[in-house]
Amino acid sequence: MPYHEAANFLFDLRRFSPRPGTEATRELLAHLGDPQESLTAVQIAGSNGKGSTARMLESILREAGLDVGLYTSPHLEDVRERITVNGRKISTAAISTFVEAVEPYVTEHAASGDAPTFFETMTALAVWEFSRRDVDVAILEVGIGGRHDATSVVDPVGSALTSVTLEHTDFLGETIPEIARDKAAVAPDDAALVTAATGEALATIETEVDDVCRVGRDDDAAITVEYDGREGLRSVVSLSGPDWSVETRLPLLGAHQAQNAGVAATLARQVADVTETALAAGLGRATWPGRFEVLGQEPLVVLDGAHNPGGCERVAETLEDFEYDDLHLVVGAMCEKDHRGMATALPAADQVTACEPAIDRAEDEAVLARAFSEQTDATVRTRSDVAGALDDAIEGADPDDAVLVVGSLYAVREARTRWTRSTIPKRVESLSAGAKTLEDAHVTEAGVRHMRGKAAHRVLKTRVQPRQAQSLKEALLAVGGECAISGLAEQEQERADVVMMGTLEQFQRLTARLADQPDGLGPLADQLRDTLGFGPADDTAEYPWSDGTAVMGILNVTPDSFHDGGEYNAVEDALARAEEMIEAGVDIVDVGGESTRPGAEPVAVETERDRVVPVIEALAERDVSVSVDTRKVDVAAAALEAGADILNDVSGLDDPGMAELAAEHDAPVVVMHSIDTPVDPDHEVHYDDVVEDVIDEVTERILQAERAGLDRSQILVDPGLGFGKTPAEDFEILDRLGELEALGCPILVGHSHKSMFGLVGRDADERYDPTVAGTAVATERGADVIRVHDPAAGVAAVDVVEAAADPDAFSE
Repeated sequence: MPYHEAANFLFDLRRFSPRPGTEATRELLAHLGDPQESLTAVQIAGSNGKGSTARMLESILREAGLDVGLYTSPHLEDVRERITVNGRKISTAAISTFVEAVEPYVTEHAASGDAPTFFETMTALAVWEFSRRDVDVAILEVGIGGRHDATSVVDPVGSALTSVTLEHTDFLGETIPEIARDKAAVAPDDAALVTAATGEALATIETEVDDVCRVGRDDDAAITVEYDGREGLRSVVSLSGPDWSVETRLPLLGAHQAQNAGVAATLARQVADVTETALAAGLGRATWPGRFEVLGQEPLVVLDGAHNPGGCERVAETLEDFEYDDLHLVVGAMCEKDHRGMATALPAADQVTACEPAIDRAEDEAVLARAFSEQTDATVRTRSDVAGALDDAIEGADPDDAVLVVGSLYAVREARTRWTRSTIPKRVESLSAGAKTLEDAHVTEAGVRHMRGKAAHRVLKTRVQPRQAQSLKEALLAVGGECAISGLAEQEQERADVVMMGTLEQFQRLTARLADQPDGLGPLADQLRDTLGFGPADDTAEYPWSDGTAVMGILNVTPDSFHDGGEYNAVEDALARAEEMIEAGVDIVDVGGESTRPGAEPVAVETERDRVVPVIEALAERDVSVSVDTRKVDVAAAALEAGADILNDVSGLDDPGMAELAAEHDAPVVVMHSIDTPVDPDHEVHYDDVVEDVIDEVTERILQAERAGLDRSQILVDPGLGFGKTPAEDFEILDRLGELEALGCPILVGHSHKSMFGLVGRDADERYDPTVAGTAVATERGADVIRVHDPAAGVAAVDVVEAAADPDAFSE
């Protein structure tokens, strides 16, 4: 079954209203063989903070070495975000397989008026996926309440209730005690219910549940939490239990996130053997998009999905830690929410733009504007689309002002596309290639037949809101181009793939049209200009890759690297090798002190630092850029102090401190797409589309570096050949390297002497020639930096490709 048909089948279940009770979910799971019975599950309920808590718990357990499934809702950009295993979204293939298995069952029950709802079916999908992937722990975020929520089909080994406010009163009751009583039903049979609730909610919970572990900032709490304010874009937090304590810095901001961290840490210790080190590291790596997420500095731009007065109060408290002049609010909320209460709880704003997210449940912008006019002294205006409202707010703000997008995760989702949407250039040189491009965008079979012959000029793939898709198609047709739209475009809540086809001139005319349209497509026009190369040139950057493909020579100061381990252990040998590289014409020398080959043992910070620092100090005076290949912040800091210019992090900024360090030193950083570091040869990884999955997964790490203060010209993306990919997938990435230009970052390719060349029959001692050939292909496909062991051959290959493209540049 094609993915668009499977996804549309699931989305069509939204027509069935939510209902209390677990019976329908249990019956659906029974049809699937009761996969919930094999799960070690954790439930997290609460009015606010349950998603952040679930994400922190997942990060801790993964740091402890466990395979972890996470089920959350709603999603920001892709329904597959709701179900992840070890941080990676469920595949489209898995969704298609699941729908094929349940379609007859659901259809039969729909005929009798008893079909499972969208949330019930998604819960079953999560449980089914976690069971077949054999995760160690499955974390389930409760939807509504607890007692009658679909996630309560599991028998949890640990549970939490983060907080209780008035919400869903039509389902849960009209008072705090009633709602607390319903949510407390998630308590496990053989462990304490962990909670950060207070007041009458806590009193009710303690009446309902025999064993309660309270997390709080007062001395009477079993687990005490201290919030020591903000350092940069992280919260300084201390947690203390009866026999453990942790101090860490959370990437999630606000005192309320310190409470959530306490809940997550307590749950982690209940369900697994987790050390204090793993607690601190896991919490320090936990991110949760759309939850007080800072995406701009001048002006300060913050996105937060707070959707009730309690959540809005937390936003106001967190914003107090920032200095700004005027506040510009962009608000888009659902019709059933307490708009006046939200307006009162949010920080005092100077300007408010009320808008309407593209979802049926969204409140009309005029109604929302009236609530803010009545409850605040702000100047209130309206705009129909979120993206346009955000553009107006940013354009109207001074550098010392703040812009806050708030009111719902749906509003945050639409605003966030300003930073996350990729416009991917496609190379289409045949009918079959045109058909494949359209099929990968989930275009219907009829659409593929009609459009495949028209995908012959410039072809770009991106994602837009469904109501924007038709506007985009009409605009492109008006200038003589073509546009194919995904079969998912009928789903008004989901972003839809579109494939745009036209000449460069037609795209230039298209961008002029989009800039003037009122449906939020203005930012896409800017992206198209950048992708196709007719936007304003950036003449300010001066890096080795600024004026052509740079060659990075690999200098491993290690005894066990896969190709040249042990050859350059001594400082004098390493420096002699570096001199050979410089003489050969490399632009960068990359010094590494730890191997990440399959099966490599981690190296202590002190050992790695002692290996690389003397070499970097000696090279700092030479006329060559120096990078340090490390995933440890302490080693990177020592290397920068010794004179390194670039950080090369094969873990892909797994430690957020690496991005902060790079920004502090204004140093470029290489962000690699890696599933495991070091490589785990036994870890099978599935990609729906290896190139587009890499683009999708590395985007969040790029945003992490941007939030720290780096520009995209300083963030190099390494697609990670050989790291969690098969040789065939490595070659596919090499062939489609140009698509990575969608990220707006320089691209680094590290293919040298890797096992991928086994695909073409080359053993470990026969990889010199294919490496040189790969260098030529990568250069021709648009790589900005090539990382090689054989510098002279690498420089020659790059020179030949560049001379073929522009011989006059070499004859001057």
